[in-house]
Amino acid sequence: MNLDRSLTTIDDPGLGLTLSGGGAFGAAHVGVLQVLEERGIRPGIVTGTSSGALVGSAYAAGLDGAAIEAGARGFRWNRIANWSFRPRLGLLDTRVLASGIEGLLGGDPQIEHLPRRFGAVATDLGARRTVTLDRGSLSTALRATIAVPGLISPIRVDGRLLADGGMIDNVPHAAARALGADRVIVVHLHAKWENVRMMRTITQTADLARDPSVVLVQPEMERMAQWTMRDVPRLIAEGRRAATAALDLAEVLA
Repeated sequence: MNLDRSLTTIDDPGLGLTLSGGGAFGAAHVGVLQVLEERGIRPGIVTGTSSGALVGSAYAAGLDGAAIEAGARGFRWNRIANWSFRPRLGLLDTRVLASGIEGLLGGDPQIEHLPRRFGAVATDLGARRTVTLDRGSLSTALRATIAVPGLISPIRVDGRLLADGGMIDNVPHAAARALGADRVIVVHLHAKWENVRMMRTITQTADLARDPSVVLVQPEMERMAQWTMRDVPRLIAEGRRAATAALDLAEVLA
């Protein structure tokens, strides 16, 4: 497995990138990454939850925007989950995800060996709080962060039963701060139409918009499919549009 550690010599070690969850909406993150790449903006710290963690892990592993786009366009749900033989815990089992990572990266790397610092944010179901998985098996961390309760079986890690981090914090920018970021590019996939259940996220997003150390990128997901891959090209384009608009106004990266 060839992970290019030389990336760390040119990345910005104080710049974080946080990618929120959102099912197929996560394809918008690809467009954001491409715009960052084109502008020479290289965050050295990446955090994400659910689909944001999937895309963020590919970036943290050193894949470029073109490679990540190819992965998004070819993505199928059966590459990360199959029907579970223990439906009591969830209808789908994610053990197949390890094979997908090995095919993409040539193995299942330890998170601490990735070229960029990475943290997958999951929910500890027992403690009812988020945890950031920034060490150990990459596939295990990703299986935990995408485990939507009732749909995908939770994962037991170090005695804790872990599930989708978006249950508590779908925009885990604090995790990037904890890993050392003093400035953060936050990509929030629900810009205008959250329901009442998401009011906490709306309040958090308003706080981020006022934070001078944050660049807030908000792709608009209206009329795009969240649970099928039919809109991937449109989602990537929307990610590019939103990133360009936000970065053109950003002062923290100047």
